[in-house]
Amino acid sequence: MVIPVQPTKPFSEFSDTQIYSVSSLHENPLVANGLISPQKMLCIEISNFSHLSIDIHPQQKLAVMTLDDAHQLHSLEKIPHQPTTKETHIPDLSYSDLNENQKNQLTTLINRYPHVFTEQPGRTHMTKHTIELQPGKQPSNMQPYRLPPSKKAIVDKQLEEMLEAGQIVPSRSPWASPIVLSPKKDGSLRFCVDYQKLNASTIRTAYPMPRVDDTLDSLRAAQYISTLDLRSSYWQVEIDPDSRDKTAFITLRGLYEFLVMPFGFSNAPATFQLLMDIVLAGIKWQSCLVYI
Repeated sequence: MVIPVQPTKPFSEFSDTQIYSVSSLHENPLVANGLISPQKMLCIEISNFSHLSIDIHPQQKLAVMTLDDAHQLHSLEKIPHQPTTKETHIPDLSYSDLNENQKNQLTTLINRYPHVFTEQPGRTHMTKHTIELQPGKQPSNMQPYRLPPSKKAIVDKQLEEMLEAGQIVPSRSPWASPIVLSPKKDGSLRFCVDYQKLNASTIRTAYPMPRVDDTLDSLRAAQYISTLDLRSSYWQVEIDPDSRDKTAFITLRGLYEFLVMPFGFSNAPATFQLLMDIVLAGIKWQSCLVYI
């Protein structure tokens, strides 16, 4: 919800060209991070991610404002071009509907912000995935599934890539789930872990997921729609250190465990939905929608 708030000093002491970053003082209630320019009235987005009611009292401090020198008010024409020497991945635009001038503009934009258009997945610290076991459940330790020799090279290549990216590490966990290679729509194979045994022992979260019909209804008045897809979205969420041993999977090369959230966890969609609700607090259901 959006609530009006007051800073600890009068509005008259703020300059209309100064930008402040907002950070929440509490995990719950949580104030959405953002950039603001304090004027005569100030509102913030605040969320309660628990199942309990929370009372907010007058004069209660909810967030801190920090002067952000890195963000200043400029028109787009005044933003200087910052050349970069970093290697940038330029997508194939030969099949695009853009004309040549638009293709050149897009290529220039991608080259200007290589950190935004990188192929490497990011890593968020806004939330972590936690695995809570049902009382009395013991670790499950399974043997690896058999794979034909032609697919073993695919597994080895995937393991090397994940090790290099810091997504997995060797493990000595008492847990062990087997891996599978599932086909994608393009015919390539996806590296997956069969977490059926682990999911059967996991306490299911009750975090709400958006209804598809509500999402479609909210688009009725829209004239232009854009879609954004995160690259390896689940792998951008870290696993809580106390839960990493439960993610262990077994291969012919040995046992490994995840440092990031893989596909296959029963509560993974809820964790990712929570992350998106935190990141997009204040604009969700207004100018953007989240769906998994």
